[in-house]
Amino acid sequence: MAESRGLWFLVGLSLGALAGVLYAPQSGEKTRELLRSKADESRDLMQRRAGEVRQQMNQRVTTMREQATDIADRSRQAVNRQIDQFQAAVEAGKQAYREAAGLENPGLENKGDAASQL
Repeated sequence: MAESRGLWFLVGLSLGALAGVLYAPQSGEKTRELLRSKADESRDLMQRRAGEVRQQMNQRVTTMREQATDIADRSRQAVNRQIDQFQAAVEAGKQAYREAAGLENPGLENKGDAASQL
């Protein structure tokens, strides 16, 4: 049923186009020229619009790239801060162990003790 509706639509469209051409106030050549110029105008308009859309997309991509770079830089800085804090905590732990073990005496550190290797 839907196929026959589509067929009848196309038949009606064709008959309407034929009637429009037959009753056109201009000659066929003028009508073709008018259609050609309108088609050229439409093509130019579409090219301009496509250029505008392309430019907007490039701007959005550039903005997104800058944002991604900024986020990556901030993440890298946060990770580096965490690493620095961890290293400082490890050094503080080593120092606390040395103090607790009495290894701060310069004479004891040179004996090759495993604790002095920390």
